[in-house]
Amino acid sequence: MTAALAMTAVHVKRGGQPIVQDVSAVISPASWFGVIGANGSGKTTLLRAIAGRLPISQGSCRVLGEECAQDRGARAQAIGFAPPIEHFPASLRLSQLIELAGDPVDTQRQRNEDLWNALGLTALLDIPAGECSSGMRQRAAIALAFARPCPIVILDEPFNWLDPVAAFDIRAVLARLVADGLTLITALHDLTTLCGFCDSGIVMAKGQVSLTLDTDTLRAGRNDSARFESNLVQALR
Repeated sequence: MTAALAMTAVHVKRGGQPIVQDVSAVISPASWFGVIGANGSGKTTLLRAIAGRLPISQGSCRVLGEECAQDRGARAQAIGFAPPIEHFPASLRLSQLIELAGDPVDTQRQRNEDLWNALGLTALLDIPAGECSSGMRQRAAIALAFARPCPIVILDEPFNWLDPVAAFDIRAVLARLVADGLTLITALHDLTTLCGFCDSGIVMAKGQVSLTLDTDTLRAGRNDSARFESNLVQALR
């Protein structure tokens, strides 16, 4: 089976400084892949590079079997990505942002009906981004990642700023999308989501992979959460 995404010895620099070093991972199609790490561990830089928002300085990145390490445009075209909420243009309504990112709003609402319902997005469309709370903008950011139909979607800490009910509902919809064939990659701080929903993942520390999490490891974590958390914290240090 061709991997949805396969990275080998990926390096990423920002401002000429090495941030991500020698990261390798293979992500299966129709799976949920978690990236966990402390602040400053390099996980956001890695995800932005995979999604084509930053260049990969060294290594291989194959998307659906095609080498794309030096083709940011190809990575961006194949992978949906939620932009940072602090970069939303304040004067634009959320409906305008969403339509700029992909298909017409009505097309997106119909295609992503379950997700939009979980996000409560329809009620937010006419609000300028500058007047939205962080939670509102986070909901819009998740929708932006699905503005075009993409086989792979990356979400960077998607449950930040969300209330518990919204986070619960959105996780459930994302899990159904994965079951239906989506490959989902998320940066997380939430061990409940990591153990309860992810099929595999990596732990990052100081720009490198400090621990690889396979399906058996995560399943064991569900059964013995205290031991899993202790091992995970050691890898995060």
